[in-house]
Amino acid sequence: MREESAERSDALRTGWTTGATATAAAVAAAHRLLFDEPLAYVHLQLPRGREANLAVADARVLSARRVAEAGLIKDAGDDPDATHGARVWVRLELLDSAGVQFTAGAGVGTVTRSGLALAVGEPAINPVPRRMMREHLARVAEAAGYTGGFRVTVGVDDGERIAEKTMNGRLGIIGGLSILGTTGIVRPFSCAAYIASIHQGIDVARANGLTHLAAATGSTSEAVARATYDLPDMAIIEMGDFVGAVLKYLKRHPIDRLTLVGGFGKFSKLAAGRLDLHSRRGGVDFEFLASLTPEVDAATRQAIRTANTSLAAHGLAREAGIDLAARIAERAWQAAAHYLPLGTQLELWVIDKPGQVLARHGSLAG
Repeated sequence: MREESAERSDALRTGWTTGATATAAAVAAAHRLLFDEPLAYVHLQLPRGREANLAVADARVLSARRVAEAGLIKDAGDDPDATHGARVWVRLELLDSAGVQFTAGAGVGTVTRSGLALAVGEPAINPVPRRMMREHLARVAEAAGYTGGFRVTVGVDDGERIAEKTMNGRLGIIGGLSILGTTGIVRPFSCAAYIASIHQGIDVARANGLTHLAAATGSTSEAVARATYDLPDMAIIEMGDFVGAVLKYLKRHPIDRLTLVGGFGKFSKLAAGRLDLHSRRGGVDFEFLASLTPEVDAATRQAIRTANTSLAAHGLAREAGIDLAARIAERAWQAAAHYLPLGTQLELWVIDKPGQVLARHGSLAG
């Protein structure tokens, strides 16, 4: 098996998911109860055959050797994760009957809407972290000769406030964070959790009977969509730069109507065929913008190529009598429609920074 460590690799350090962190906390608490042994590190068997050692921050017995609590500091490596540095803790209670029960402690949310992998009313501890905790607790129990069960309460210090930075509220996860992770490892800038939230948002909307979604690149784009359509919160998808995550998921999980709203610069990237709109994947292609204005004179086309911003290029084209935003909207619509199933009604809006609609392409029936 390959052992993972939170050391630098290719200049960026990997980290651990909240699921892996909570699993290590559960193991540390179990050792404290069953062996009276405070662990400095917990060795984990991660999914996909990998292993890891996570440092324990604290562990203590709380009640007559039946309850213990252990905490770890969440280490997301070099990923800009909202939970990085938070204390993830598990309060472990020994039960007379076999099995593992899960409850949400302070800072961990509860599911209130259908469409997620968990039933309504369940603590927001996802299936893979639950499986990891069951398997690791079973190993500790076997080593100790313990035949009873466990009640696992997972919490995150200040988790309710941290959750305000996530999409949990819109997904119907109330009261705190989700305990996540399918591999146990956080890859820097993979944005796997963000993309998973996009997919969950679509699942929740579909499960609750919504047929029209609006996906926005940012708060201004979202405000434009809200001002036009009377959509509930769960119909608004905060896609950020990940338009590809929306389109590819909707190809497999279709809806009737989709509105895409985004800034001129970001949607110029979509028009050029890019599905990740973040600047780290490359900036605006000014040569591409210039290619959409073949009828202007050479000096104007060169000015567009060397413009400081995408909106400056748009202004130059407009002065020359060219509606560059309309051409971007049409090309971006075509790029998006390519990924959607037949029958999905698609409209796309291009806006400027203040939120003025520069162009629209496509329409929604009804």
